Amino acid sequence: MPKGSPELTNARKEEIINACEKLYQTMSFKQITLKEISNETSFTRTSIYNYFQTKEEIFLALLQREYELWNAQLSDIMSEFPTLTKDEFADKIAHSLESRAQLLKIMSMNHYDMETGSRPERLAEFKVAYGNSLRMMLNCLDQYFPQMPTQDKQEFLYTFFPFMFGIYPYTFVTEKQRTAMEQAGINYAFMSIYEITYNCIKRLLNVKEKQ
Repeated sequence: MPKGSPELTNARKEEIINACEKLYQTMSFKQITLKEISNETSFTRTSIYNYFQTKEEIFLALLQREYELWNAQLSDIMSEFPTLTKDEFADKIAHSLESRAQLLKIMSMNHYDMETGSRPERLAEFKVAYGNSLRMMLNCLDQYFPQMPTQDKQEFLYTFFPFMFGIYPYTFVTEKQRTAMEQAGINYAFMSIYEITYNCIKRLLNVKEKQ
């Protein structure tokens, strides 16, 4: 890591992450290279190695930032709404993920590659943000459904978070995929991020209530 103030280091990291984010709007994970990222920054590709060793580390940092932004949204929900019904809770969480399409996209497409291609210290930094998301959601359940047994809350977390990996590929379908499904005789029913998330949360909460 080059010598410099923490502010400069963080600013350089943010510039690199922003460059990656910009490219990811029009390019795939495989198409994006460190050279492409460096072309979008104010410094050279060699300088990027002072902050990130691989493009996987850059994507992991982008995913970490997305989790942190979502965590802030969950915190705002708890602060603004002291109580919520099941319908209202499902609505608020569904809307929060609706605004985090990039989080869902990176999760579903490149998560394994990012983790295996990153140094342990970078992976640990990311896991802090991910762990905070689990804790924030548990805090939501504690606040809005205090009578829910602890085991049921844990089961909710470990059902909902794996479910999140499948939201993006189900809600964003290319024309090629649509054509292939038609040729295969599959009747695809489109659902938005909001709809699929809302329905999942409502079902999870209602199932636990009936047991």
